[in-house]
Amino acid sequence: MDATGPDVQKAVTRALLIVVAAPSGAGKTTLCDRLLEEFPQVTYSVSCTTRPPRGKEVDGIDYHFLSPDEFERRVQAGEFLEYADVYGYRYGTLRQTVEAALREGRSVLMDLDVQGAARLRRGVRQAADGDLLKTGFLDIFIEPPSLDVLRERLANRAEDSAESIDRRFQNAQNEMSHRHEFHFRIVNGDVNVAYGQMREIVLRAMRGE
Repeated sequence: MDATGPDVQKAVTRALLIVVAAPSGAGKTTLCDRLLEEFPQVTYSVSCTTRPPRGKEVDGIDYHFLSPDEFERRVQAGEFLEYADVYGYRYGTLRQTVEAALREGRSVLMDLDVQGAARLRRGVRQAADGDLLKTGFLDIFIEPPSLDVLRERLANRAEDSAESIDRRFQNAQNEMSHRHEFHFRIVNGDVNVAYGQMREIVLRAMRGE
């Protein structure tokens, strides 16, 4: 799709805080990457984590890699907009980074798990009327057509051990049980159809519809 298309240009009217969550294997990364490619006014929120870098991950681009002590210090200082414990590591989003982008009129895309999304949602609800976090908040849950399809996708990755696949599948079942908490839900059976639905949700929200 053309990132300079007229519908995208007209959408530059409202800064959004776009939260996308999904169980592992649901296709969330692909959909988010397409959104970022098409919408230049949307910036990706780089999370902090206590887990070590994987492969070619770069500090400050893929994640901000923090020690457990530094992460906890920032928790106590109230620097995180949301944070969560996932697979034995901690993940969080810095408040200052997100709020600065919204003040500049840029939308922010956050890739969260259901824990982080729930914590953020509670914070947004408690925010004052007119707060940019509240006025532009948008949450979307991406789900697979079925749990059988999800397990097949996890197995076909050939990246994890059987034990890891089982753990991710069990966690996915838990995350699926929270999908009703999200305002929008998209079933990703066909990536083009799913992206079209995500794109329309974002466009309408940017226009204030």
